[in-house]
Amino acid sequence: MRSGLVRGEGDLREVMSFARPRRVGVLGVGIDCVDFALTLDLIDAWVVQRRSAAALGMALPCRQLCTVNPEFIVDAQRDAVFAAVLGRAALCVPDGVGVLWAARRGGVTLHERVTGSDGIYRICARAAARGWRVYFLGAAPGIAECTAQALQARYPGLAVAGAYAGSPAAAEWPEIERRLAESDPDILFVAYGHPKQDLWIDARLAQVPTAVAIGVGGAFDFVAGVTPRAPRWMRRLGIEWLHRLVTQPWRWRRMLKLPVFVGMVLLDRQKMKKFISTVRSVF
Repeated sequence: MRSGLVRGEGDLREVMSFARPRRVGVLGVGIDCVDFALTLDLIDAWVVQRRSAAALGMALPCRQLCTVNPEFIVDAQRDAVFAAVLGRAALCVPDGVGVLWAARRGGVTLHERVTGSDGIYRICARAAARGWRVYFLGAAPGIAECTAQALQARYPGLAVAGAYAGSPAAAEWPEIERRLAESDPDILFVAYGHPKQDLWIDARLAQVPTAVAIGVGGAFDFVAGVTPRAPRWMRRLGIEWLHRLVTQPWRWRRMLKLPVFVGMVLLDRQKMKKFISTVRSVF
């Protein structure tokens, strides 16, 4: 029996009653009022729940964690399917200074960004301490394996259940399903990029045999050293987007969503509808 298991039905009910955080709306998208500490505690509770349920012969569905930045919020305004995915997610954490700024204008203080690029390190540190099994899915061929090796070197004792590039294509699912079933991970990191990874996780929640699945975008490339991340001082100032624009100029079309987001927050949403329609073709 794995460590951390709750042994009785009463204890299982106790961990399953873990209160969810307050959720606030930013342009109609729910954002959970969490910092990294609370996010890690929630993940911890979900892993305990899943392991405890398994010990009692029960199966709990996977939970989805979305790292919501301004790009997510802009896309949700015009994509009802994606907006519904965010609405169903077990946790939508604030990823981006723009989200913190928009919440603050609404009278809510979100204390810090909870990013996938930083979160992958913090979650793996907790995983190594708790004995959680992690799986790395996505990115270009070989990158997931490099990511696993780098994180194992950084966090001795980290239990890597597996690593595989795969793809979000339907034809790839049987192979991914087989690998996940054989490896029995607690946490699944998915690096297919936004919005593919989030849509893929949502569609597979009932089939993915993990406690939580997290879309982490380009985090594997950062960890593996394929793509340089912005210096820490730029991250502290909230201008990591500028570094990405300089080092990855092909992202300029996506970066145009940032001023759209600012405009949507500053102006009435109804007044912005015409503006959004004029820039939609750019993206």
